[in-house]
Amino acid sequence: MTSNNMVNIYLYTRYERFWHWMQTALILLLLVTGFELNGLFTLFGFKAAAEIHNYSGLTWLILFAFFVFWLFTTGEWQQYVPTTRKMLSVIRYYTYGIFRGEPHPVPKRKDAKHNPLQRLAYLFVLVLINPLIWITGWFYLFYSSWSDWGVSWLSLEYVAMFHVIGAFMMLIFLIAHVYLATAGHTPTAHIKAMITGWEEVED
Repeated sequence: MTSNNMVNIYLYTRYERFWHWMQTALILLLLVTGFELNGLFTLFGFKAAAEIHNYSGLTWLILFAFFVFWLFTTGEWQQYVPTTRKMLSVIRYYTYGIFRGEPHPVPKRKDAKHNPLQRLAYLFVLVLINPLIWITGWFYLFYSSWSDWGVSWLSLEYVAMFHVIGAFMMLIFLIAHVYLATAGHTPTAHIKAMITGWEEVED
């Protein structure tokens, strides 16, 4: 038991933390190399950036497949089921209450790690952002095979455009995610929890 009516609980398993930080590293690497390929700056060089980007994307897909398998074999998929219960209270908290030192309306629990706003955001990533990036990236990677697949009518320009749109959507999500990660009872509480697995929550 910690002070100020807080308790320390083991919230995130070793695999969850591994998945979280590996995905973070891969997404950052994909964003950096992707923006370099679009000519925003030079860091790795075009050829190296393209290779890093392609291998990182494939690694991300494989890692996500293992994550989905883990979700359904452990029952943790229930943590991501969207709900509107207390949604307005959570939105009010992040836009107003947090600046007044109010308690979070939906404290974290072992069986409810994500609040309604987080669940909705993760659903948005899962059903829109990720598929948009993966599908356009796949077509981009195998452009030379389009005629064999019977999709030569596709426009490379539009595939590339939607791929970049997906990248910017992911970047916006990442920025919002980092902001919310500092919105615990201390600025580093959530980040520390994702490193150690243990987090202080309201009793």
